[in-house]
Amino acid sequence: MSTQPLLAADDVTKSFGATQALTGASLQVFPGEVLALTGPSGSGKSTLLHCLSGILRPDGGRIGYDGRDLGALGDRERSALRRNAFGFVFQFGQLVPELTCLENVALPLRLSGVRRRRAEQSAGELLARLQVSDVAGKRPGQASGGQAQRVAVARALITTPRVIFADEPTGALDSRNGEQVIRLLVAAAKERGSAVVLVTHEDRIAACADRVVVFHDGANLDAAVTR
Repeated sequence: MSTQPLLAADDVTKSFGATQALTGASLQVFPGEVLALTGPSGSGKSTLLHCLSGILRPDGGRIGYDGRDLGALGDRERSALRRNAFGFVFQFGQLVPELTCLENVALPLRLSGVRRRRAEQSAGELLARLQVSDVAGKRPGQASGGQAQRVAVARALITTPRVIFADEPTGALDSRNGEQVIRLLVAAAKERGSAVVLVTHEDRIAACADRVVVFHDGANLDAAVTR
């Protein structure tokens, strides 16, 4: 693992009206690392993830990615990072219901200009890797929750992103499907050298990470707890 962080937060603050979501969060994420953010609901985990990924701009502090200050980038540059360098898995997948599962996975490549045949070939290979080839031609609503979330993982991986942000990716699944999905995500990300920032409140899911950072009241209590 590299000794230089790929992604870093330094004393980050963020408020929504009178509610202070982050009160000075600081952490580092290294290439190829799986980092879990844990803590009670409302502790600021998801807000920090959204700041790290460029979805939200912090009120104070600094977010750095690969030596660059995310706060200094324009909206177009931040969008390009989210499209090409970052992958996302959310609690409910957020797949496009009108597209087949194969088309959903291929979509990020298509948006980057890859031809349909090549994009769908890559998507099919990834669906096979995640053991959901049987739903390739189905729409997300025709797949089970566990299958749909594996499709969402495949979509996050398809561009070989440098960082995958996973916000409660198993929250809508039962324990068996949740553990399967997270283990497949971790294994597939490590195969590709991607870092993973995982938000979860479940200890059994956090146990799959290389490091765990615990949040409370908008700041991290522990610099890092290594398993």
